[in-house]
Amino acid sequence: MMRRRHHSLYGISCAVLLCLLLFPVSSRSGADAPSYTYRTNWAYYEDDGKKPADVFLVAPTAALGENGVLNAAMEDAAYRRRLAGALNMQRGIYDAQACLFAPVYRQATLAAYKQDEQTRRAALDKAYADVREAFLHYAKIRPRRPLVLAGFSQGAELVLRLLKEFFAQPDFQKRLAAAYVIGWRVTREDLAAFPHLKMAQGECDTGVIVSFNSEAERISSTLFVPHGMKSFAVNPLNWKTDSTPAGRECNKGACFTDYNGVIVREIPALTGAYLDAERGTLKVTDVSERDYPGVLFEDGVYHLYDYQFFYRNLQENAAKRIAAHLASQPHDGRSEPPGTSPP
Repeated sequence: MMRRRHHSLYGISCAVLLCLLLFPVSSRSGADAPSYTYRTNWAYYEDDGKKPADVFLVAPTAALGENGVLNAAMEDAAYRRRLAGALNMQRGIYDAQACLFAPVYRQATLAAYKQDEQTRRAALDKAYADVREAFLHYAKIRPRRPLVLAGFSQGAELVLRLLKEFFAQPDFQKRLAAAYVIGWRVTREDLAAFPHLKMAQGECDTGVIVSFNSEAERISSTLFVPHGMKSFAVNPLNWKTDSTPAGRECNKGACFTDYNGVIVREIPALTGAYLDAERGTLKVTDVSERDYPGVLFEDGVYHLYDYQFFYRNLQENAAKRIAAHLASQPHDGRSEPPGTSPP
């Protein structure tokens, strides 16, 4: 009986994550594009000037897709609760230093990722149209605030699209403390086509992309980094971009949260990690695939744990990059205009 999942998958946190991902959304289409002038279309809208920066946070996939539905419906209350729960599991990384802005959007369901490329792309285009509209609304009302972009999984894929489209512009690039593109790939082709994209090279550089995909040492292909592809990354335990291993003593705390974002279990020094020289993926050591199963993916694909395994390191890093960005920006004496809070 002791072979059961380690600490019952650390109790509430993984059970919640499983529920988050496995329950499908309504089959309603949600055809009308949302307006982000309305507060009801934001999961977070923290219009508070006391914190030094903002985070524009894009939620991961919270909808499986029922009966082949490819995009979540905005009006589905159960979907909205799951999306909020997914965001809550990440918010503790950022919220001590930054105001959070996170749109509810017609995200592509997991079913969309199983379709052919054209169908999948159409579903993601619809999701991106919403995220793009929300970002433009945010940028209009908070035009000079230091900014972190952050996303996980589908959220990371859509954040990367925002970076490609908007952040060659000097006004946007100047605001960017960092972009956390976690659980999605950044390829050589991406960097060649969009030379303004810069990968993190250390712990405190700013205006850069922080990205990684966690997996067991034996894994050679995943949805996120298929066989034969390389993703550029940085190791969140030692902030190196080569294969220098970081021992588990570098891990300042794996944190497993509940649906409200409350940490229900914290484990210092849970795992070490190193970057695979060929795949660019983050090879995770010192943990068992049996204890941390893939759930929706093959065991050994630690996608669901990208934030959880490295929670305290990411939390510390977000604060450091925001501080470094603030220190690098001359203060012009202007205060942020109050903007207009959506009704």
